[in-house]
Amino acid sequence: MTTYARFALAIGAFAVIAAVAGFAGAAPKEQQTGATAVAIRIAVPGTPDVKGGEVVGPPGASTAVAGFAYPDDASIVRLGSAAGTVVAQPGDPASAQANADAVAVSLFRGEITADTISVRATSAAGAVAASADTSASHVDGLIVLGQPVTATQNAQLPLADWGTLELLVTQSTTTPSPAAKQNVPKVGNATVIGARIKMLLDHGGLPAGSEIDLGSAEATAVASAAAVTTPTSTTPATITPPPPSHRPIIDPGSSIPGAPADLVRPLPAGVQSKLTNGGYVFPVYGPASFGDTFGASRPDVKGGWHHGEDIFAPIGTPLLAVAAGTVHAVGWNEIGGWRFWLRDVLGNEFYYAHLSAYSPLAVEGKHVRAGDVIGFMGKSGDAEFGLPHLHFEIHPAVLQALGYDGVVAPYPFLVAWRRAQDASFADGRTYVSDANGLPRAVAPPPGAVLLQSSDISRSSGLVPGALSRELGRKLAGVPTGELSPVR
Repeated sequence: MTTYARFALAIGAFAVIAAVAGFAGAAPKEQQTGATAVAIRIAVPGTPDVKGGEVVGPPGASTAVAGFAYPDDASIVRLGSAAGTVVAQPGDPASAQANADAVAVSLFRGEITADTISVRATSAAGAVAASADTSASHVDGLIVLGQPVTATQNAQLPLADWGTLELLVTQSTTTPSPAAKQNVPKVGNATVIGARIKMLLDHGGLPAGSEIDLGSAEATAVASAAAVTTPTSTTPATITPPPPSHRPIIDPGSSIPGAPADLVRPLPAGVQSKLTNGGYVFPVYGPASFGDTFGASRPDVKGGWHHGEDIFAPIGTPLLAVAAGTVHAVGWNEIGGWRFWLRDVLGNEFYYAHLSAYSPLAVEGKHVRAGDVIGFMGKSGDAEFGLPHLHFEIHPAVLQALGYDGVVAPYPFLVAWRRAQDASFADGRTYVSDANGLPRAVAPPPGAVLLQSSDISRSSGLVPGALSRELGRKLAGVPTGELSPVR
């Protein structure tokens, strides 16, 4: 837990800034690419802005925190949790993405509440084209002064006589760069604020002139100097993932690289899947079943516990790339059988094991899109005598200092992706070591502990007073069921 907490800052709300990636300090500003995501900002005249933790880490960074109150008694702002991710990639094309989420929002002791405030800003720019988009941003479960409100773009609402509320303040623009006169590239800009409160009068402890921003994301993409002078494409270029910024994760057991030609099957026709707003998809095409066995005993793997989830479906079922990214480590593993790894553009890693065959896209270093078929369901490796299933693991970028043990439980993400919904990896259930160095599951503390019990099943409910007499045995000193609250 200590290592994980080093990455998921346990303070305030979330603020993350992706600095310029790949440019020296002397590079012109118009050639820079950056992304900024802030879950909450409180600006009070004459005082520094109140924000949470800060992470700087292009080409990708992410973080999450649980619980934020301002001031300490939460009389002005309370958040259940906040999370965000950023990606900044310069070059031709250049791209930037900023996401921020605030969950369980309450302002001024419940005068304004929201279930979720999610903002998404993306931009891309090349020698001949640019794009900027904020349309995936949304505010759900909003209640203002006791009335439910449907958030629409650039809506403004009065807050009695003391303030105004602005919703989904968005701007998406593309502009020419001043860096060159000929073959002028485009610059993609995208800004969005989920909710902004402006104080017109003193209220609830905040003075007039104060502002509260919930969910703020900015993304700007500008093509590199090379794209200005030597454009090479007449169509919008595809965005390629950044190079890995970490050492590859090594799965346990000996491995042999490569996919034999006789295990490569043609891409099936008609495979289509619905992606989440964040660009993820369920990894198995069609009907499938799975449970929550993360952390269960597995004596033949490192640490002796289950690092992922098993998803069951008929043999040969197509297996999909859960996100756009790069395929690597394709080949045989003595435990995982025919397997591969997928690294998305944020540096998160996904492990697929026990395949029966690969598609032609299962090539080392191949860039694939979310929903592409990479392989087919099987039971190779140590699953040879079991049912066909996919062993699937999630290794978030923020946990990869832990190596193969840097995983989160896939179950909540699989549930969300099947519904075409997003979930934050930083909020996932992880495994940590106890005082003896042995792994144990992270779970919430119990609300009650069973101290003692007695069996009342021998009493008949058809006999008048039987159950009352059985439960009343406590008066005679005989143990009965009793729950004691944990403090």
